[in-house]
Amino acid sequence: MLQVSFIRNNREKVLSGLKKRNFHKVNLIDEILTLDKKKKKIQTILNKISEIENTISKRISCIINLENNNIKLNSLKEESLSLKNKKKDLNIQLKKIIQSLEEKLDQIPNIPDEKVKKNIEDNDFIFQDCHIPSLMEGSLTHWELAKKFHLFDLYLGAKICGSGFSVYIGKGAKLQRSLIQYFLDQNIRAAYTEYSFPYLINEKSGYSTGQIPDKEGQMYLIEKDNFYLIPTGEIPLINYYRDNILKYKDLPIKATTYTSCFRREAGSYGSKVRGLNRLHQFEKVEIIQITTPDSSSYYLEEMILHIKNILKSLELPFRVLRIIGKNLGFSSSITYDFEVYSMAQKKWLEVSSLSNCTNFQSVRSNIRYRTITGKIEFCHTLNGSALALPRIMAALLENNQTINQINIPKVLIPYTGFDNIK
Repeated sequence: MLQVSFIRNNREKVLSGLKKRNFHKVNLIDEILTLDKKKKKIQTILNKISEIENTISKRISCIINLENNNIKLNSLKEESLSLKNKKKDLNIQLKKIIQSLEEKLDQIPNIPDEKVKKNIEDNDFIFQDCHIPSLMEGSLTHWELAKKFHLFDLYLGAKICGSGFSVYIGKGAKLQRSLIQYFLDQNIRAAYTEYSFPYLINEKSGYSTGQIPDKEGQMYLIEKDNFYLIPTGEIPLINYYRDNILKYKDLPIKATTYTSCFRREAGSYGSKVRGLNRLHQFEKVEIIQITTPDSSSYYLEEMILHIKNILKSLELPFRVLRIIGKNLGFSSSITYDFEVYSMAQKKWLEVSSLSNCTNFQSVRSNIRYRTITGKIEFCHTLNGSALALPRIMAALLENNQTINQINIPKVLIPYTGFDNIK
């Protein structure tokens, strides 16, 4: 959430940032500032009333103890009652203003970083590590390979649950589990602490990271208990530190988790999202960092390098794109997408989205730290996939196929226990 003080002091910067996002409700900014002025005015009046009440209280005490002047005493009591009624009315007004202010602030996304571009149609190309060898004639897509080698079955997933779910079988299940463990091991070696979380969250947790109300419609709700199935491990990771004041010496905090992720992905079906390209339930290993405001850009670069190294170790062709303003996520100030090339499908598949959310999530989740001078400030939060499983699986199967087998990348063989799938 943007702080009102930031909007007040940086109105033009905020409007420019929202324009970069193609955010059309810019009238909210002036509405927020107007409400903030009304809020301050009422708070000033309430403070003055409290001062007058204190003075009257002292005078009443003196009269009772010393003068015993009933006429004066009754007059002061009437004045005190009138002030209480006025105070009650003002507090009702103040509560309505604060509620309206919060509702409007909840609709404002984070302000894009200066590096984020607006006046281009496609995301900004940053980096490519890409030697794309030619596949043999008659090469198969990953869903065809899955059927040939009995690796996963979307029809069984639909039978058990519904479309958009998959059942992994035999070496397909072992390969997925091996990837999860490999990603976790790589993250732990890079000083990320591993956590294991519930897959259910409450509304406050979803609000803290910006999924609610922005992506509420894409989340699965268990109405009886008012719980949501997590769409990403980022939510429990960030909320672990909610309502905390962290020590400067403990920053940056680096954490990782493996979770299943659940997303409705309404209206996202067709030939372009066949197989594992888009699922309602998928596995993902997530990383986050919580940093000081002046160091978050540095640690964002560190996280970019970390994900690059994992993708290089898998010997997958990949590229990095910086997301343009109109495609940015609600909480993000800057986002980099990592895409691997699927040779059988002849297209790029997103496998990680890495974002610096500045203090947007920490304001919502009340994550602060004590500076060296003792001042308390909001932290910056960063998050990214390291990595999402389905499209990594798709690319590995397609890019490593031969006529009669699928070869396993060298780094995964100690985890799978086999070097190919025949």
